[in-house]
Amino acid sequence: MPLSSDIDVLKARQCGKELAASLRFSTSELTIIATAISEIARNTVLYAKDGWMELRVIQKGNRRGLLVIAEDGGPGITDLSLAMQDGYTTSRGLGIGLPGAKRLMDEFEIASEVGKGTTIIMKKWER
Repeated sequence: MPLSSDIDVLKARQCGKELAASLRFSTSELTIIATAISEIARNTVLYAKDGWMELRVIQKGNRRGLLVIAEDGGPGITDLSLAMQDGYTTSRGLGIGLPGAKRLMDEFEIASEVGKGTTIIMKKWER
């Protein structure tokens, strides 16, 4: 799904929550997943102006989970280790977006190249 406006952020959040509900995540886990998706989608729109997000069910052995991939062709993140620190922000926000999303999900990977964009892969597994 495209990410280029606040409406797209809301759509991604809702789609992710619905897909996670189909996996029978608890109500609190649905909120956690929706929050992580919102943070990443919002960052994409804010910093890269546009990108895309893919949401899908995955399976590993007997476990099922939700896979979230967000990718953009934006300016990239100059200092990834700094961006992953709590409290760091370049937009007058709270600075909890990337590190917060990492804490909320079971698996989190980020790759960014200045001038080429950022890719984030997150997974949440059923308990």
